[in-house]
Amino acid sequence: MDCTLEQYLKTKDNYVLIDVRSPQEYKEGHIPYAVNVPLFSDEERAKVGTAYKQQGKKQAQWLGMEIVSPKIPNLLQQIKRIDEFGKTPLIYCFRGGLRSISVAQFCQLSGLSVLRLQGGYKAYRTYIADALEQLIPEKAFVLHGLTGTGKTEILKRLREKEMPVVDLEEIAGHRGSLFGHMGLEVSSQRMFDAYLYETLVSIQPHSYFIMEAESKRIGNSVLPERLLQVKKAGVPIIISCSFENRVKRIIEEYIIPYEQQDWFEETVEEILLRFWKYMRGQSIWKDVKESWQKKDYPKFVSMLLEQYYDPKYLHKQKDYRMEHGKVYTVDSTNIDEAVSAIQNIVSKTELNIS
Repeated sequence: MDCTLEQYLKTKDNYVLIDVRSPQEYKEGHIPYAVNVPLFSDEERAKVGTAYKQQGKKQAQWLGMEIVSPKIPNLLQQIKRIDEFGKTPLIYCFRGGLRSISVAQFCQLSGLSVLRLQGGYKAYRTYIADALEQLIPEKAFVLHGLTGTGKTEILKRLREKEMPVVDLEEIAGHRGSLFGHMGLEVSSQRMFDAYLYETLVSIQPHSYFIMEAESKRIGNSVLPERLLQVKKAGVPIIISCSFENRVKRIIEEYIIPYEQQDWFEETVEEILLRFWKYMRGQSIWKDVKESWQKKDYPKFVSMLLEQYYDPKYLHKQKDYRMEHGKVYTVDSTNIDEAVSAIQNIVSKTELNIS
């Protein structure tokens, strides 16, 4: 039996999605919370594809059968374990074609009760592409501020207080800077769209949301045009704190959690090579490099802020016209107090209290 995408979206808690595409296809983009139970490995899928191009459909199907046959017991055992959780396994491939049909038939012959998602992953992609812009609320409260002012932590605390937050950096798996990918799993555009859709659905029916002022691109992901328009017309809230506080926060967020990891030093060295292109010819570059090598993190972070991040941010702000009449300023020295201040701004603005 088939299940339509609309049926799944209305009653998704009743199902466990099973993506039977190859691991690489799954990695590039899947329906959120789906479990990958691949019919073919990446290498096997490539072999079948080559056979299809060179020898034709029948030969490719036969090769697929030879590859899959020995794996059927293990594949069904994985689905059986999911079935035992009390939710209906909902199987999909790319278009709702031969791969999901085959797995569903194997399950039925084995006495497992499963459904197949009509149209597969392609139908889901088409649906959210059409739905995304319609789900974006009309109004945004937009947090601006230099690197290290605590905007990400503020968004997290606001969400804990059940405020409608859209944390674009979290969705993108990237903090929007040269160091932005460190310690994170960077989302593909497809996964960014999927998680943005999930977030926008979760904040309905609010007429507004709270976001950080991001560029058009974050990591691998490009923001929807309508989101950029709503951001531009949004209520600006400038987040600020002392330079010393900013340095401390950056060390706590970017360095302390990762400095013992095997990849940390090599990753930072690679990023510093990119900074060199911006600072080439500046005598400060020698001091930046030296402070990093000596692990003088306060000096290292301070120089990067003074010589790169702050000038770049201030330059971008010149090009960013805040169209909203009122601009609010919030001190983030104490995050809890900053969160309360933003809640008050939102409440007053929504109630039209000056």
